[in-house]
Amino acid sequence: MARQIVKQDQGAVITEYDIETRPQAKNFPPRNRVISGLSLGTVVIEGGLKSGALITAEFALEQNREVFAVPGYVTSPVSAGPNRLIQQGAKLVTCAEDILEELQLMQVVEHTAVQMALPESAEEAAVMAHLSTEPKHIDDISRAAEMPSAMASSTLVVLELKGIVQHVGGMKYALFREMNGTYTVTPPSQE
Repeated sequence: MARQIVKQDQGAVITEYDIETRPQAKNFPPRNRVISGLSLGTVVIEGGLKSGALITAEFALEQNREVFAVPGYVTSPVSAGPNRLIQQGAKLVTCAEDILEELQLMQVVEHTAVQMALPESAEEAAVMAHLSTEPKHIDDISRAAEMPSAMASSTLVVLELKGIVQHVGGMKYALFREMNGTYTVTPPSQE
């Protein structure tokens, strides 16, 4: 796999060992030290009190990284590790948003969503300027944006793939509208 990654230039291979070194249990903790050092935080979902997961969490703490843990049943041996970490001050995690919030990555998610919604071309900007949550026929959009129907159509397809507009039927398109974390579109009026 390492050769394939390097050959196809699809990432990086980081190791403290010779590239020909075979996997051995004694090499896992040092490998996990590298992984925790490259990460913003470590999430422990399951693990006993003497598990590799807890070793990785210890490395993360030494490297000033955040440690998160998913609580489990007190009677389960594989929950002993995460439960102990929570007792010792690890951030209790019940959903992905807990991690994003703690690492202040919600702004990154929001920024990415805003970036996706921004027009990438003059055609996208022209089409978006004439759309709303009220469905509009493609011919009306084309005329308003002062562009050929084929160009308006292809631009609308791109915006639809980006999740910015929705084809609501009858050659009509509308912008999405955010409501309570979900996206909805005003249904086409019955003409």
